[in-house]
Amino acid sequence: MAGFLDQYGAGDERRARTIKITIVSVLAVAAVTGLGYYFFHNYPEEHQVKQFFNLLASKNYDAAYRLWAPSADAQKQYPQNSFMQDWGPPVDVHGYTILDGESCDKSVIVDVDAGSAGDKKIWVDRATLDMSFPPTAEGCVQAMVDGAGNLSYRDRHNQIYEWFRNVRYRLRGRTYKR
Repeated sequence: MAGFLDQYGAGDERRARTIKITIVSVLAVAAVTGLGYYFFHNYPEEHQVKQFFNLLASKNYDAAYRLWAPSADAQKQYPQNSFMQDWGPPVDVHGYTILDGESCDKSVIVDVDAGSAGDKKIWVDRATLDMSFPPTAEGCVQAMVDGAGNLSYRDRHNQIYEWFRNVRYRLRGRTYKR
């Protein structure tokens, strides 16, 4: 009868070990998914801006203009001579760096250190990847109507995002300028 009680509790130990492995695995997958979302959420928009600045750096202004204004309507709103005044030969973007992509409703504001051309903010539509200058100097703001019916604008940043952005900028030896 001594062999009968030798296996007592072995099932409980296996079950506890399986539960621990399952919990750790779920937490690890959630962490990897969260980090992947954080780092790659704005990847298509940042890639579009990177292509644009690569074309400018190689002085391929016609292709850069077609990337900036792909439709006839966009070309009417921003003609090529205006584009050349803003981005043409006196502007040198060699050594540019994509600093940050900030989600703003259905668009992304991409911050770029454009070398000797200075810091630039590029507004990219998520659906079409069309680029333009941001509509406001403040960046991403949300219109609000208070109880009295007054229209005001509220900054849509949260403090955690601001903290991470400041860390990323400081790692590059910069400070974030709004």
